[in-house]
Amino acid sequence: MLILSEETQTVNSFAMDVRNGLGQTGQKELPSKYLYDDVGSALFEAITRLPEYGLTRAEERILREHSDDIAEHLVAHGMVVELGSGSGRKTRQILEALAHHKSMTYCPIEISSAALVRCERELDDLAHVSILGFETEYLDGLSKAVARRKPGDAVVVLFLGSSIGNFDRGSAEELLHKIRHAIEPGDMLLLGTDLEKPLTQLIPAYDDALGVTGAFNRNLLARINRELGGDFELSRFEHVALYNARERRVEMHLRSMETQTVNIEEANFTFLCDETIWTESCHKYGKNEPPEIARRTGFECNAQWVDVEWQFAENLFVAV
Repeated sequence: MLILSEETQTVNSFAMDVRNGLGQTGQKELPSKYLYDDVGSALFEAITRLPEYGLTRAEERILREHSDDIAEHLVAHGMVVELGSGSGRKTRQILEALAHHKSMTYCPIEISSAALVRCERELDDLAHVSILGFETEYLDGLSKAVARRKPGDAVVVLFLGSSIGNFDRGSAEELLHKIRHAIEPGDMLLLGTDLEKPLTQLIPAYDDALGVTGAFNRNLLARINRELGGDFELSRFEHVALYNARERRVEMHLRSMETQTVNIEEANFTFLCDETIWTESCHKYGKNEPPEIARRTGFECNAQWVDVEWQFAENLFVAV
């Protein structure tokens, strides 16, 4: 696999976001994208295999059981661009089904170089699929990938898992608008949406018994220590998963277990006991919401596949 890399997450931008997020009054927060460095990406891959985290298995069931049906909708598409590919494990089902019809180019887009390497190992045995990876953020990678489409080829964008749920609802629709403007009419978007479900099923998915999700969350503090010279003591912060019923989302926080001061470069930040850093949101959707979102963002929802066991939907949007 050829990987095209650009330095999009410089130390300076990371430091600025950390200073702004921890220095603001009220709720401290850090952008969730910084959870996914090489260590964080490996930990998240482990999370997807935990018994409590049924989302990935639900999506794999949909892609396995409906891969031929999905491929029939995408038969004219010679380029597959995946936003946030991870290891590429789930994508194999789609690529194998499409490769029966024609040769294609697969473009995984990731901010983690290690995830792109794992993706290559997972998929490099596929016949009739050439892989061109982009180590960058979603929209930058998408624009670079579609610029390489061959004449006559349509593009399908994959945005799988619950990645859209990491964005506030308004920001999610803004992102979908930008994806629509980056592609052509007739191109498609396969969008994964995690659906609402009982809290007894939902909360353990983000606070597992082994503590892997806690390690994933605290790794953000370890990353600040590694890259910005911070002196966080990880044992003084507790991973917390909360459900916000009004916003219909799970929130991941890191709670300070005592009053303390943390130094990062030449700045210092005081945390009161029980004060939290908000690190990630995971919004949940109703089954009928994706078609409405499609209409508002320049798409039509042509098909939807739902996993009943976990309540997860794969939605096929067509650019209009």
